[in-house]
Parts: sequence; C-alpha cells; structure tokens
Amino acid sequence: MKKLRELFSDTLIYGISSVLARFINYLLVPLYTDVFSPAKYGIVGLMYAGISFLNVIFTFGMESAYLRYAENRREAANIFKTLQLGLLGFATLLCGILWLVMPVLLPLFNLGPESSGIFLLMLGILWFDTLSIVPMAELRLVRRSWLFASLKFLNVIINLGLNLYLILGLNFGIEAVFISNLAASMLMTLLVWACTASLLKGKWNSKWMKTAFEFGWPFVPSGIGYAINEMLDRFLLNNMDPSNAERIYGAGTSPEDIVGIYNACYKMAVFMLLVVQMYRMAWQPFFMRHGSDENSPKLFGQAFIWFNGFAALLFLVVALFKEQIVAIQIPGLNATLIGSDYWAGLEIVPFLLLAYWFHGWYINFSSGVFIKEKTKVLYKITLMGAVITIFANLALIPVLGMTGSAIATLLSYGAMAGTLGIFSKKIMDVPYRLPESFGFMVVLAFMVLGSPMIIEWTGAEELAGKVTILISGILITTGYLWKFIDRESD
Repeated sequence: MKKLRELFSDTLIYGISSVLARFINYLLVPLYTDVFSPAKYGIVGLMYAGISFLNVIFTFGMESAYLRYAENRREAANIFKTLQLGLLGFATLLCGILWLVMPVLLPLFNLGPESSGIFLLMLGILWFDTLSIVPMAELRLVRRSWLFASLKFLNVIINLGLNLYLILGLNFGIEAVFISNLAASMLMTLLVWACTASLLKGKWNSKWMKTAFEFGWPFVPSGIGYAINEMLDRFLLNNMDPSNAERIYGAGTSPEDIVGIYNACYKMAVFMLLVVQMYRMAWQPFFMRHGSDENSPKLFGQAFIWFNGFAALLFLVVALFKEQIVAIQIPGLNATLIGSDYWAGLEIVPFLLLAYWFHGWYINFSSGVFIKEKTKVLYKITLMGAVITIFANLALIPVLGMTGSAIATLLSYGAMAGTLGIFSKKIMDVPYRLPESFGFMVVLAFMVLGSPMIIEWTGAEELAGKVTILISGILITTGYLWKFIDRESD
C-alpha cells in the first residue's frame, strides 16, 4: 500500500489543482451559454475540436517520449534541449503551412474570411501549448507536482479573468474566448520555460531525436484516432440533414444549434474526464518508476481496482443528478451552470461518462505497453476506435441525433479499452479482474439508464428514487472493493 499511497498522493495533488481549475473554468460554461446563442457556441466547439486534432500533430508524441527516456537523469538535459528545439522548428513550420491554407479551412469551422483573426489566435494557442509540453513533462517526471499544479491553476485563472473582462466588460464576441486562451497559454509557457531553463544547458543530440521520434511517432496516428473519437462528432452533427434536426428536436432547430447544445452538455462529462486526466498525470511517471519491481503486476492490478471504485461513485452522482447539477445557480452571473436553452442534450451525459470510464481503463492498460516498448499497438487500437466512431456516428446521428454521437463515443472507447486490456495482459500478466470489473460497470449502467423505469415501478418520488439508487450503487461499489482489494499487503 505504500507505493499505492505514493500514486494516490500525486493523483490528489494533480486532482486538487485540476478540480479547482476545472471548477473555475466551468464558470465559463454558464457565461458562454448565457451570452452566446447555441449556433455561436457551436463555433467555439468546432474551433476547440480543431485545436485538439492539430495538437496531436504538433506535439508528435514527444511528451511520452520524454517521460520514457528522461528517467536517465544523466542524459535528461540533452534530451530536453533536443526535443524542445525539434518541437520549436516543427511547430513553427506547421503554423506557417496552416496560415497558407487558412482560406480552405475556415468554412470547416463555420467561419468566413472576416473571422480569419480567430483562426490566427488558434495557431498561437497551438504554438505555445506545443512548446510547454516537454517542460511540463519534466515537472511531472521529477515529481514537482505542486509547481505543475500551480502553473495549470494560474493558466485557468488568467483565462477566466480575461473572459469575464472581455465579454462582460468590453462586450467582445466569441473572439474573446481565444484571446483569453492565448494570453493564458503564453504566460504559462514562459513561466515553465523559466522553471526548467537549467536543462537548456544540454546539447543537441540527433541520436536522441531519432530515438524519441521512433518511440513517439506511433502516438500521432494514435492521437489522431483519439481526436476523431473526441471531436469528429461535432463536425458530423454540424453537417447532419436539417430535416432530421427538426424531426428529432423540433421545428426551427438547426444543425448549428445542435452542435452548440451538444458541446455544452458534453461539459457534464468533464467530471469523469477530470478524474481520468489527473490519474493519468500521476500514473504514467508512477508505472515507469515501478515497472521493474518484482510485484509490479499486483501493484498495477490494485491501482486499477481503486480507480474503478472512484470512477463508479462519480458516475452514479453525475449521471443520476445531472438535471439538478445543471440547474445550480451561479452567484453574480444570474445564470445556471448550463443555460436552460441547452438542457435538451442532457440525455447524452450517462453515455459519455461511461465512455470516459472506459478511457480510464485504457490509461491503466497502457502501462505494460510502455514498459515493454510495444507502443506501436496503440495507434492500431486507436485507429480501430476511430473507424467505429465514424461508422457509428454516420449510422446513429440520422436516427438519434446527439444521443447517437454519445453512444458512438461509448462504443469506440469500450472497444479500445477491451482490445488494449487483452493485449496488455498477454505481455504483462496484471490481475485486472476484467470480467468482474466489466460486470460491475454494466450493473451500475443498468441502474442509471433504467432509473426512470425503476422509479416509476417503485412509485417513489423522483429525487427520493434517485437517492435510493445512489445508495444501492454505493453498496455495490463497496462490495466490489471489499472483494478485490488486497488489505494485507504493506
């Protein structure tokens, strides 16, 4: 348990900062949904979908490569400088290419030539974010987690403050979203450069560049597949048949409106994504430090069981009480957490929470792949997930609209997690208890998705019925943990 406490300690530090940062950042959702129309907010969603997609290409797997090889502290400075210079040149070249093809790309984001400034702001965000990747990875690797957390928190505070000032004070439009993000990214990158400047004393080493490239390139198609899983649905919903949009959601509802509603309600899934991300921040350096330990398979299996316990509790609370959560009033803004015009998309929330729960499984299963340097399998699995995403969206959007996209995301992440779990277990025999863990997830999903029928069948009041289901889910989760957690290990 001592090593698991180390993992939980780092996760908690990343988590506290991430929770606070996400909570403050989440205040932007009621601001945006109160000020912008669904169609305008849809543009914001499309732009950030583009950023997520392009970020994969810009970073080229160098974060993972640095975490893998900079464990060798004698070579850390050389690796740091080599990767930073490589990313500097690559990111600058890509920004130039994207600037040249900007007229072709603008229509994809529902932007006209007059909005080219927003596109340039997007390029600036990408450039600065790319050049913070390796320095931030260094902070994680050497467990300077408080500094990492502080920089991330500062980024969000600046972003939030500028959004409030520009939108409420100066009446800016959606360009305020990207100006604020760029300023926050620029400052955070400059600060983390200053904190890691000593590593720039290293020397450029083409051998390390080649090694990092060979390790990192599989993360590009893998990351593109992940971006497709995460963001393609916005573009497909934006291009759905307008007649289908009106048939499913009522007269006057356009595909642009649906993108905005979907993007707002998608934010509810951020609670699960937050748990997965803060766990990943601690998990990757943790399993690299302990991968050669004799008892590492048992250790990794126990970490997976604990992750499932926390994810289950979060799933139950958010999925069951989503209507109550979005109706929370935000002091000072005279708005709810998500504007009522956007509540039509709340049905997607349970499916997306389950999808991110599976994504957490995927993060857990990646340990064996990293340790055994079998990373090439990642892009194959992720591209498989991307194919599922594309075909499932095309099949389900005309029938189910936003819910079809959410189900497609769940199918994709579930297939990816299952495939990587089977592969990972072959190369590193970790006791994940996969059949039992999957059954545990299915039972809780059935309870949540079937809650309207369960409440109607029992004749209970809606809120009382949800509380009863929550308590039942907590008892089931406790039983799962009690059965599979090793309480005797040190």
